[in-house]
Amino acid sequence: MKKQKHNYSFWTKYKRFAGNEILLYLIMVLGIVLGIIVISFIRE
Repeated sequence: MKKQKHNYSFWTKYKRFAGNEILLYLIMVLGIVLGIIVISFIRE
């Protein structure tokens, strides 16, 4: 029970940062994918 309570308090504490963090990860993933595509076109 303590772990569930801890997770709940964690999410309520950092809920306001969740949106920004998800956007940050999406931008990072998109940047990595675009970088791989650009490098593959340059090497050809």
